[in-house]
Amino acid sequence: MATVAGIVLAGGSSTRFGADKLRVPYRGRPLIDHAIEAVARVSGDVVVVLRPGADGGGSPPGVRIANDSSEGEGPLAGLHAGLLAAVRSDVAVVVAGDMPDVSSDVLQALVDELDRGPATASALATAAGPSPLPIAVRTWPAADAVHTLLHAGRRRLGDVLDVLDTAVIDEGRWTAIDPERRSLFDVDEPSDLER
Repeated sequence: MATVAGIVLAGGSSTRFGADKLRVPYRGRPLIDHAIEAVARVSGDVVVVLRPGADGGGSPPGVRIANDSSEGEGPLAGLHAGLLAAVRSDVAVVVAGDMPDVSSDVLQALVDELDRGPATASALATAAGPSPLPIAVRTWPAADAVHTLLHAGRRRLGDVLDVLDTAVIDEGRWTAIDPERRSLFDVDEPSDLER
């Protein structure tokens, strides 16, 4: 059985939201705490990736903090920082800090998909193609691939799925676990919190 780390990407600037959205209350707790909790259910090692210099004050106990190496490099650079912090694990399951309703059962399905075969990443199928989050990746191959992508000037999170051998869980299978598809819901603007 593979060892699993959880990575919560939380280094964005929240420009569309207009404030630090990850600390905004959602169902009585900071928005980010929901993503951390879902990841913690499938991993004993949770890494939250923050912008450079952020200390993670107020994070739940047991959470480790990693920092982006430079400001404004995007989520792929955040993933790289998270993977480097999670090198002790065979597999990393990755979510965004603004995904408060991600299902831990869906995350477990992503991890299980990697246990089934030789793929180096697993993702959820959508009508637009594999969703870039949430995903599960084999830590070392993913870290190497992300490093190469960053040096090639690529910054899209979905690029990592293009270069890794990705097993895609079909919509029927993962929506049987999450019929309302809440695992893909993310908060970009204040109005999203009302949905």
